[in-house]
Amino acid sequence: MVLMQCCINNYIILNMADTNTNDNATHTISSQNSVDSRKNEWIKLNVGGTTFMTTRTTLSKDSKSFLYRLIQEEGELNTDRDENGAYLIDRDAAYFGPVLNYLRHGKLVYNKDLAEEGILEEAEFYNITDLIVLVRDKIRERDAKQNQTYMKNVYRVLQCSEEELTQMVSTMSDGWKFEQLVNIGSQYNYGSEDHVEFLCVVSKECPTSRNGPETKPTDRADVLQQKGSRM
Repeated sequence: MVLMQCCINNYIILNMADTNTNDNATHTISSQNSVDSRKNEWIKLNVGGTTFMTTRTTLSKDSKSFLYRLIQEEGELNTDRDENGAYLIDRDAAYFGPVLNYLRHGKLVYNKDLAEEGILEEAEFYNITDLIVLVRDKIRERDAKQNQTYMKNVYRVLQCSEEELTQMVSTMSDGWKFEQLVNIGSQYNYGSEDHVEFLCVVSKECPTSRNGPETKPTDRADVLQQKGSRM
């Protein structure tokens, strides 16, 4: 009876040891699978010689994009890899940054030295629909702002005689208005009479584009200015 009890106890101990061993092995395999899964989540991209590190989740944001198709294990794209296993993409790395950041957080963020047209080109290449729409709207907004006109005061200083001054004041048109008159005295004598000269300051509000050429007014004040000398 004693011998039988000892055998039973040894059997129980062995079974418990085997169970612990199996549990440890299962835990080790599960941990290894978790590590491998995390490693597979990270993707390397070699864009124009610059390496980018991102996640499979980020590149899968747009299921119709080139980047989503690139990382599929059985996709139709057969892209070469470099010596570090990074996908090789022959594009401009500087303009790829805004594309990747958009996939990360959904916002268009880029350096001021980058042209919106360059970002649009990359968005179209990678076929990221929402980014294409966003950049096109940004370009339209920029162009509308640049083509906006504003009013600018244009001043002219005319030198004229007393007779020319009377004619100029009576015929001045096209929005020109008188600002100031300065008597600069007699410049020359003709016979026994002194001829008084004046400086006349006139101004006009002219529409002008922020980036376009300034509007050149043409009116009678301009003709009178050519007759006199400019200060």
